[in-house]
Amino acid sequence: MLIHIPEILSKAEVMECRRRLAEIEWVDGRATVGPQGAQVKRNRQLPVESPVGRELGELILQRLYANPLFMSAALPLRSVPPLFNAYSGGEHYGFHVDGAVRQLPFSTLSLRTDLSTTLFLTEPGDYQGGELVVQDTYGVHEVKLPAGDVILYPSSSLHKVEPVTQGERLCSFFWTQSMVRDDWQRNMLHELDCNIQSLRQQLGDSTEVLGLTGHYHNLLRQWADV
Repeated sequence: MLIHIPEILSKAEVMECRRRLAEIEWVDGRATVGPQGAQVKRNRQLPVESPVGRELGELILQRLYANPLFMSAALPLRSVPPLFNAYSGGEHYGFHVDGAVRQLPFSTLSLRTDLSTTLFLTEPGDYQGGELVVQDTYGVHEVKLPAGDVILYPSSSLHKVEPVTQGERLCSFFWTQSMVRDDWQRNMLHELDCNIQSLRQQLGDSTEVLGLTGHYHNLLRQWADV
């Protein structure tokens, strides 16, 4: 399931991020992938150790972890600090699947990549191409969102970034380990949570809403790995 989360950053915040990113030297994006990914990856990336990147990444995580839709859909246990990439002049990233396990930077801890997140930092009209293409059991989806918006999708999905033929595409991206490993269980919990919230707005904390809320938390208690 792909989840679109709008307006994680305001337009003013996006512009400030872009201003600060423009002052930093970027490196070859192949430095952070394995042999398979290096064959299909052609882009630029902010160095992992960049102080500006780490500061902006903290802002992004802060906003997402305060967002009810992200929390409901991801049920995050921990996340890799957000990274930043850039595409222009035909740069692209061919079809690939994200690695199953990543080490957290500046730590001995590892993380299972259940969910991938992309935050767009350039408007769709500012560049040609550059669609994020995600292939899953429901078909093939092309994603190109307004600046400040996020797309959340399973890291197990085959996906790619189409060549950027004009302009420049800037994004932030990262991975999350969910408290609920199974994608189907996580989606069911998210749909149940959304329906509970909708019913609560209509009915308040009725007996039925409280009953469904209890079922939600009992399922989460059964499936969560914390």
